[in-house]
Amino acid sequence: MGEYIISCCSTVDTTEEYLKEKNLEHICFHYYLDDVAYTDDLFKSISAKDFYQKMVDGAMTRTSQVNAEEFATYFRGFLEKGLDILHLTLSSGISGVINSARIAASELAEEFPDRKIVVIDSLSASAGYALIMDKLASLRDEGKSFDELVDWTNEHIQNQNTWFFTTDLTFFIRGGRISKLSGWFGTALNICPLLNINDEGKLIPRQKCRGKKMVKKACLAAIKERVENGADYDQNMFITHSVCYEDAKEVAEMLEAAFPKMKEKVRIFDIGPTIGAHTGPGTVAVGFWGSKKEK
Repeated sequence: MGEYIISCCSTVDTTEEYLKEKNLEHICFHYYLDDVAYTDDLFKSISAKDFYQKMVDGAMTRTSQVNAEEFATYFRGFLEKGLDILHLTLSSGISGVINSARIAASELAEEFPDRKIVVIDSLSASAGYALIMDKLASLRDEGKSFDELVDWTNEHIQNQNTWFFTTDLTFFIRGGRISKLSGWFGTALNICPLLNINDEGKLIPRQKCRGKKMVKKACLAAIKERVENGADYDQNMFITHSVCYEDAKEVAEMLEAAFPKMKEKVRIFDIGPTIGAHTGPGTVAVGFWGSKKEK
């Protein structure tokens, strides 16, 4: 692990096996199904299939971010081992969790004056968040120092792009992100919105497409327009999905055909319960490196 660790929140939406493979640490959010508390433990305590089925069956969901006390306990475990900490949080445009992390870091700085704790806003979530962590693990393994990694992250964080679409408006309507009237017309017309995460880390609707086929094409077109080095893109891409694996797989195949020089095959993971509690089933997200995020 070296003299520092790289850490994230469970909203990175990968698996524990992947995080272990990459030597990445994580702290878990919390969520509720009909007021029963769960830990967002990357679908260890409940499967993705069962979680989303409960939502479809009418279970009410809500989420709870990590508080400052939890962060302090978590960070202290590494500091006591003499390790510096680089922690990237879920986007501040989605959650206030970065404030909890920074409060804990500030308090611990007095207790561990010889150690470094740097908290950075990922300005991302899910697939894009995972892609950032994947890159940081690679840079660490190439020998970058703690300070070099912090500088790289601050310089390139806006180049991480996340685009996503949903084929089911039900939970966007339930959560108030789409009005009931708009949702009714959207469902009747088979509208699949294409969205992305902007430069402030907020979810922004970009296009309204008629049906899965059109929204997948629109998503690919948006990526082609913004991806680093165009058709010569040679970095990784990540996809996350909420129980719509076939859609995710089709998008992955489209991306691999469009960018044959990609470093690895597209990794596909489940959208975790914290993010999924708000999207519901039918969402596919793509993370890639490209031009700086838009307003």
